[in-house]
Amino acid sequence: MSPEQYHEYVNGLSIGKKLPKAVYLHKSALPSIDEQLKEYALTQVATIGLEEQDWDILKFHRDGFKLTLLSYPAFFSDAYPALQKSISIDLAKQQCKETCYQKTDNPPILHRKELMVQSNSPHYEDFCLITQEGELAGLYENSRAIGFKRSWESLLESRGYTLVDGRLFRSAAVDSAEAHTIDRHKTALSRDDLSTPMKSLANHGYLDGRFSVFDYGCGHGDDLRELEAHGITAQGWDPNWRPDGSKVNADLVNLGFVINVIEDIEERVDALIGAWRLTDKVLVIAAMLGTEAHVSKFKAYKDGVITSRNTFQKYYSQPELQSFIEQVLEEEPIAVGPGVFYVFKDKEEEQLYLANKGRRRQRWRQLSQKSIRVPKAQQVLEQHSELVQSFWERCLELGRLPALEELDASDEIKACLGSPKQAFKLACLKYDQDDFLRSEQQRKEELLIYFALQLFSKRRPYNSMPEQLKRDIKAFFGNYRSATEESKNLLFSLAQPDLIDQKCEEAHQSLPASILNVRHSLILHTRFIDQLPIELQLYIGCATQLYGEIEGIDLIKIHIRSGKLTLMVYDDFETQPLPMLRERIKINMRAGRIEFFDYGYGEYEPQPLYWKSKLIDDSFADCKKQLSFDQRLQEMRLLEENKNFGPAMGELTTALKEVYGIEIRGYRFFKVNG
Repeated sequence: MSPEQYHEYVNGLSIGKKLPKAVYLHKSALPSIDEQLKEYALTQVATIGLEEQDWDILKFHRDGFKLTLLSYPAFFSDAYPALQKSISIDLAKQQCKETCYQKTDNPPILHRKELMVQSNSPHYEDFCLITQEGELAGLYENSRAIGFKRSWESLLESRGYTLVDGRLFRSAAVDSAEAHTIDRHKTALSRDDLSTPMKSLANHGYLDGRFSVFDYGCGHGDDLRELEAHGITAQGWDPNWRPDGSKVNADLVNLGFVINVIEDIEERVDALIGAWRLTDKVLVIAAMLGTEAHVSKFKAYKDGVITSRNTFQKYYSQPELQSFIEQVLEEEPIAVGPGVFYVFKDKEEEQLYLANKGRRRQRWRQLSQKSIRVPKAQQVLEQHSELVQSFWERCLELGRLPALEELDASDEIKACLGSPKQAFKLACLKYDQDDFLRSEQQRKEELLIYFALQLFSKRRPYNSMPEQLKRDIKAFFGNYRSATEESKNLLFSLAQPDLIDQKCEEAHQSLPASILNVRHSLILHTRFIDQLPIELQLYIGCATQLYGEIEGIDLIKIHIRSGKLTLMVYDDFETQPLPMLRERIKINMRAGRIEFFDYGYGEYEPQPLYWKSKLIDDSFADCKKQLSFDQRLQEMRLLEENKNFGPAMGELTTALKEVYGIEIRGYRFFKVNG
């Protein structure tokens, strides 16, 4: 098989864990791939004399004519198995290189196992649940930080998690359940971020200070401490850690990972009913999910199992948990995530939730931190807080660790904080490392877009680039060749309409505001461009290479299948309920052509923008007024809400006057005299 044929087969794989430089596949999934690639791979395995039990994962390289066999003996039994041995085969030279990890205490470990097996595998659903837990806990945000055992365990500890029988547990999940064989009083874990059910409340805008909170089964009170730091009225009770706490009514009640650790079914029902009685508006219920394959690993006890920590655990399926809640409360629960349900006592609040659940809220910012017992480091932080802050801000600005020469106070930082690595470690004790990970990702995407756009013009040789850019390339890509190759792949991906369609769908779900015309176009305000997926940012960047800067543009329409981009300018977009379109610029990237359409001063009549509230969020000063205006206009049924166009302004004015006897003044409607 030639290298070209090999890469064609590898790039065409429909299954496997796909990374930019390789595809990983478990040997059990080999029957699902092309027969020629399978036979070729197995021939190579036989040639070097490996037995089937000597390897588990095939790594098909995309960046070279190579094949690597990886041994993960505990692939099925461990949630995050460790690599024991790898054998890399140079297919061109027919040479092998073996690397052994058995004697190291920091081997590579494996994540997202469900991608490497077939969907009909008996382990597939269990693997999916393991991955979902990690994603919900925010543990996969920086893939480079979790690839080895030590860094993975350090991340788990810093986030307040522990692994029990391969599953992630938090304080409320290891504290409860009392029986003669069950240990109830094991030391609870503490957290540095909100629990999963509390995060869901934050994501849906419930933790903005309007509502009081009661945490039923609060453990050490980590959630309560964080809510109080935000000025939210919050109280809690826990049978082990806060038994003297009062059970009080609240707008929001959290029953997070409580019912799954109570082995007595009657007590479990009492806990659910007790939490419901305290609820004025919304009860959020969370419990651990598990498949039959996972549950079968443990000793059965009542309707659950006994874990290796000698605690009780009732693993639910999603439908089973929903049915349990519905039967006990005689209310219909709403699923908001795996193992997380809302039950609304306030039915008006339920309607508001259903109407607004697609809106994304501002990311929760953690204010409280658990104390870190590093007296020396704490002393340095207190003595040189301004220096640490300036260093941290520079890290966020660059998205990477700065070199000493990139720091204004380099001599002072070196003398007081040490090397950039030491200073960064110190700063992470004070600041949220997630902020750095986000800036790191953002900077890498900016560089990818920059290099991709450079392909339109003459490339600059690497040795003529400024030192800061060279450091960026080394930090984010390793070398210039990798940077250009990755950016080229990104650029070429824009030729795939299905990819643009997918990214527009994703953007519509994640943006604060936008209008999606399915399989046709996505409309958004220019204020939200930097929140788009990188592919769409590059799409806009390619178009504006032809047009120039988009300063002064209000709205952008991304055409999904035609390779076009439309820019729109409105009169008084931010201050009028029906701003008038004055200029429209259509950029055809495939033809390299730009068309200008003038409204009001040319041959086209100005068009009002209807339903502006769909395109703005509360960062716009008139957001609430616009929502109210659009709601009133909708109630009049003069326009079709699902269309982004309507009658000319004169026609609307006439219809309002003739049908309702009113006229528009600003954001309000007034009766017409006479």
